Amino acid sequence: MRSADLDRVRSLPLFGVMSDELFKTVTNGAFLQKFPAGTTLLTEGDAVDFLYVLLDGGVELGATWNDKETTLAVLRPVSTFILAAVVLEADALMSAQTIERSDILMLSGEALRRAMKEDTALACAVAQELSGCYRGLVRAIKNQKLRGGLERLANYLITQKVRQGGGETFTLPHEKRLLASVLGMTPENLSRAFAAIADYGVVINGPQVTIARPAVLERLAKPDPLIDNHTLPTTAPIGKAQRERWPTAQTRSPS
Repeated sequence: MRSADLDRVRSLPLFGVMSDELFKTVTNGAFLQKFPAGTTLLTEGDAVDFLYVLLDGGVELGATWNDKETTLAVLRPVSTFILAAVVLEADALMSAQTIERSDILMLSGEALRRAMKEDTALACAVAQELSGCYRGLVRAIKNQKLRGGLERLANYLITQKVRQGGGETFTLPHEKRLLASVLGMTPENLSRAFAAIADYGVVINGPQVTIARPAVLERLAKPDPLIDNHTLPTTAPIGKAQRERWPTAQTRSPS
């Protein structure tokens, strides 16, 4: 494993509190794998032996029930996932699949649990990480339960505009099938929402979106800091701000 990859892991707040010696212990035996798009990393109900760190690519976290499926979050580097299951030595509550070619570092869950017992700073960092994920989940549930599909789409577009630099035109980060799932909508409902949102000054041209009348769109969206976190860049490492965004749950987190 390249030292540059370990440096990227070391930069995460979760691992930044460790001493060099403890970090070497936790990462001893870790291995980096390259996965093609569409690879299932784990399935809900599986025993979780590793903490996953996404270094490059993208991962979709999802779940199924009674022939239905949903997307819970879409992760971008550098991100950890399945932390709660690792801490609790519990089965995975969701599946993970790569959505593009991805480099993923796999760290021993047992080694991480031992390190938490030895290092109170690491234990506190894990608690902060999980607390942030919980707050992100609360935001997501509020978004789902308090807003209609058109309002969710409007806030999603405002978020993407801000995260991609604030310009009038930006690019949707996901294909529309995945976006529909992320927003808790069927593809048909998403298509209708895109058609309806044109009345609010939004122009859709394939993956490109132009918000020509932002004030009009914001009147529809009514963004709320207790639900939305528009200011976070999508490529931010999982520090405090990222934890409060993740998961961007939306049905179709990580635990």
